Amino acid sequence: MRQDRIGLLFLTPALIAVVVFYLLPVVMTAVFAFTNMSTATGIRGGDWMLTEDGLRDLREAGLPEETLTMLEGAGYAVDAAGLAALEAEFGASLAERVRGALEGESFASRRDMERALRDLRAPELRVTRDRKRAAELFLRSTLNTRHATPESLRADLSAAGIPEADHDLIVEEAYTGWSWTTRNFELLVSLPSTARYAVNTLMYVALTLVIFNVGLGLFLAVSTFYLPERTSATFRAIWFMPRILPPVLYVLMWKWLMWDTGFIASVLAPFGVDRINWMMHSEVHAWVAVILINGVVGASFGMIIFASAIKAIPQTMLMASEVDGASRWQQVRFIILPQMRWPILFVTAYQTLSLLASFEYILLSTGGGPGSATEVWAMAAFRTALNNYGGNLQYGLGATFALVLVIIGTALSLLYLRFFNFQALLSKPRIER
Repeated sequence: MRQDRIGLLFLTPALIAVVVFYLLPVVMTAVFAFTNMSTATGIRGGDWMLTEDGLRDLREAGLPEETLTMLEGAGYAVDAAGLAALEAEFGASLAERVRGALEGESFASRRDMERALRDLRAPELRVTRDRKRAAELFLRSTLNTRHATPESLRADLSAAGIPEADHDLIVEEAYTGWSWTTRNFELLVSLPSTARYAVNTLMYVALTLVIFNVGLGLFLAVSTFYLPERTSATFRAIWFMPRILPPVLYVLMWKWLMWDTGFIASVLAPFGVDRINWMMHSEVHAWVAVILINGVVGASFGMIIFASAIKAIPQTMLMASEVDGASRWQQVRFIILPQMRWPILFVTAYQTLSLLASFEYILLSTGGGPGSATEVWAMAAFRTALNNYGGNLQYGLGATFALVLVIIGTALSLLYLRFFNFQALLSKPRIER
């Protein structure tokens, strides 16, 4: 019992790290995905303000045209409430003068209201700033007016004669803060770019994983296994260097290689080949560059894991096969590959999740271009939530993109465990049962 407590005590820091750095971000992603948070709404809530864009949305939502006309036509009105405010602000003399000349009149804009006040030639309103302040006292429009509470907006709507039956829809549309919603998922399905991101991600993950991360990594591990120890160690160290280089420097080297003034173009130019940007000349060029850049890094990881696994194979098995006359290919096929099941499962699962979530090499090399030809799902989530072109960062929609990746990654992990028969890999050898 005491040993169990000591073990749990040692595990506590790791458990805290898992909760804080793994589980909590997933939970927060799921929470944000069901909101409409953005830079426009903020993350703390908001006020209530009806704008011209809001009127267009209300028209699409089915608000009666009569109500929309009243909202659009509301402006400045010289009424008893405004005259009382004017008297308190500027004195009874000016209030009586305005009452006698303008009471009951309405004005569509502040400019018209200020012009009418100027025509009175009242000494209290000689300064433009004072006329603006006086005009604001007669403002009766609900447009572009910020309200701290929905009750304040409802009061203005009632004062403007808006039917009470339409208040709920107007107040809902006027809210500038964030709210709970499932519209992000509906938008994700309806966006024409969603299918493009999905296809790009599938092609990016499949080609990089199969050809380089697993295929080339396994080939390099097997090839270096039969080399002298010092030679194989040197080769692996050189191949592993791109993984430890800063991504910016690593991609810059590829750009120098593939630019229209780079190494490839300079070598081919004397043979009559036009100088082109081999990284961005076409979609095919861009995809080849993206897969090569990511594949070389991914292959180094697979090479190290597979090489370590091959080293763990008992040498007696290989020696016995040589005595029996087995060739190198037969050793690889019948001895090495059958014992690589667990390393292949690990590399496949780990690199799949890594590729699903990674986009830094794509961002640094092609930027997702040409156009959006190489933009993958993770990059779409990043740009939507943190770095989009329009400037309005949509945290909720970006979190929805990320949540889909979490679900796909979890499903693929379970599928890999089932496909590779994970339980059998962890079970005791038959001789020990």
